Amino acid sequence: MTQESVFEESSGNVFADLGLSDADELFTRGKIGIQVLRILKQRNLKQGEISELLGIPQTEVSHLMRGEFQRFSEGKLLIFLKRLDTEITLHIRPRQSQSQYAETVISL
Repeated sequence: MTQESVFEESSGNVFADLGLSDADELFTRGKIGIQVLRILKQRNLKQGEISELLGIPQTEVSHLMRGEFQRFSEGKLLIFLKRLDTEITLHIRPRQSQSQYAETVISL
């Protein structure tokens, strides 16, 4: 007898799929954190150099490089991007497109 495979379509947020209460926050941190890692790996820096550049202890660099983004707030990760000379643009708008509110764009 063969067992039939069962697949479930993802919502696009693995944390929500796992039922975590802070799924949106974790997903956002992950997206920002991955960008930080990409830049750091492109620059081929040593952990001591990263520590100095980002202004964090080397132990925190180790966590960052292992993808432990939950240890850092979204704000802290955005600061890392700024220190890595990255342009950041935030688009702020209501979730519902029928709303009368205008979109706000902030460049950091």
